[in-house]
Amino acid sequence: MKQNHSKLKIIIILFVILFCLCGYWVLYLRKAHSTFENYYKFRGCTELLKQAEDYGLCKISSGQTIKIVKYQGKWFLDGDLPNGFLSF
Repeated sequence: MKQNHSKLKIIIILFVILFCLCGYWVLYLRKAHSTFENYYKFRGCTELLKQAEDYGLCKISSGQTIKIVKYQGKWFLDGDLPNGFLSF
């Protein structure tokens, strides 16, 4: 009987840790999408090529140019807009 309580405690602790990690990730993504500067850092941009009110172009470390766009008040990679499921 005591062994069952130990297993239950371990399962509960793992669930709490998983819940905390998921909550942290949601907050991290919300912050990343909140401003152009945050999303610029989140995507790993190394050089700003152009910035306008609703989009920006930057280079990442591989040399690839990416476009960051503003959509419904949040910033996203162009072509990677939310589809409504788990939208941050």
